[in-house]
Amino acid sequence: MATIDQIDTWARSALDARHQARERALVDSRELVRTCANSIRAVHRGEFQHARGLLDTARQRSDTLARDLALYPDLFYTGYVQDAQKEYVEAEATYALIRGEPLPEPESLGVAVAPFLNGLAEAVGELRRAILDQLRRGDLSRAEEILRTMDEIYSLLVTMDYPDALTGGLRRTTDATRAIMERTRGDLTFALRQDRLEGSLRRVEERLAETPVRSSPPRRRDAEIL
Repeated sequence: MATIDQIDTWARSALDARHQARERALVDSRELVRTCANSIRAVHRGEFQHARGLLDTARQRSDTLARDLALYPDLFYTGYVQDAQKEYVEAEATYALIRGEPLPEPESLGVAVAPFLNGLAEAVGELRRAILDQLRRGDLSRAEEILRTMDEIYSLLVTMDYPDALTGGLRRTTDATRAIMERTRGDLTFALRQDRLEGSLRRVEERLAETPVRSSPPRRRDAEIL
């Protein structure tokens, strides 16, 4: 039979270990989110080498979370850890897709299905920003390529018809993704129409410039006529 003192020692030892693991996870999760945000900003600025370095740091933090919480799966699957790993997936996907590279394999990132899919959905918002940047530069072809990638991601997400308890609220994120897609397609369609209109006007102006101007015969003065 255990004594009260023995139960006290056992309970405090177990809870102290869990508390320390939770505190470390909170710090690592915040640092992971901050590192991923900085990586995404670097990608949009075209600083890909810096972004890759930040992603490597983010991978180390994500692995540390998984390792430190290996004995505490209930802590690993809490909201703050899963949200941090979702941000990591978003950063990795944004880096790859804007550079025109294949998406990283889910297993290689060491995250579960729910944060991976939600992170992929969140990356659609960053792709919209990339499209707007391309529109400002006048690169409509690249903007269309990115939109096709967004379509592929949405087509995947919309088929994941599972309970939110399994997907981490993916349905709500997918609905937000659809709204982003609609706005982006509208912006790109307007830009394409504007480009075609400007092209047609340039061609008309060029044809007019190439057409010789016919001079009319000089008019005789009234005195000469008389």
